[in-house]
Amino acid sequence: MIEILLSAATRERLRHEIAGVLAQRPHRLITPDEARGAAIDIAFISRDVTGGSSKTQLERSLLDFYVPLRAASRLTWVHTHSAGADRPIFPELLQRGVRVTTSSGANAPIVAQTAVGAVLALARRFPRLAAAQRDRAWRQLLTDAPPPLAGQTAVVVGFGPIGQRIAKLLEAFELNVRIVRRSASTANSFSFDDVDLALHDADWLILACPLTPQTDRLIDARRLGLLADGAHVINVARGEVLVQADLIDALAQCKLAGAYLDVFEQEPLVAASPLWDLPNVIVSPHSAGHSSGNAAVVDRM
Repeated sequence: MIEILLSAATRERLRHEIAGVLAQRPHRLITPDEARGAAIDIAFISRDVTGGSSKTQLERSLLDFYVPLRAASRLTWVHTHSAGADRPIFPELLQRGVRVTTSSGANAPIVAQTAVGAVLALARRFPRLAAAQRDRAWRQLLTDAPPPLAGQTAVVVGFGPIGQRIAKLLEAFELNVRIVRRSASTANSFSFDDVDLALHDADWLILACPLTPQTDRLIDARRLGLLADGAHVINVARGEVLVQADLIDALAQCKLAGAYLDVFEQEPLVAASPLWDLPNVIVSPHSAGHSSGNAAVVDRM
């Protein structure tokens, strides 16, 4: 008998598909409320389980799911709806010998569209236009017209499913794209050891990499200083990849022209953070990959 831990909503949605995959093999689909005394083998952490939880602030649905997960001595495999496995629970499970898999690539098209949408919004000064609209002021971009994107240089850090799609979309707008990845393989790609070379005089820095020991605090004041004056930063990776205080200083001093930030060192972003009020910053609440179609993609993986 295979016992699978999942939410009640996910059980209802996937019971027939799971039965089809397991064919005649006996199995039982168990929710956290039913898990007492169960011998759980597999668990699926779906979006409705994590809800709006961050790494440090867990919603009740996730806390309730962790209880049987931690108590499951027979547990061998946990799959999560998310692309990353940097929540504290996952190293804990790995230390127990549990296999942890992610849904990397499931929301890659959505995140890539968001990142490139942010490039377009910042390049065309949408935050400034939105502020003018709130003021009911007719402020045309005549004396400070934005330059064309064509010919500008963008650095995409991370070349997984998200980074690959971002690079392809940027090339359609005629940007020169440099890639930072584990190992350089083409003329326009750089290893993480050579990230400084990639950043030199770049107009756009787009972070789309997983959080690892190699990428933790990868971008600090010194590396932001390598970018061209008036550069922009897009972060759809993890907040810890970027030293947030250094970014705030670069924005406040106008070394950088703007930023789109979907992730932060601490989430939710604290109300006292100056990022909320900087006119050249778009703050997004870790929502770059959210789409009503994601569940269907994850279910097929």
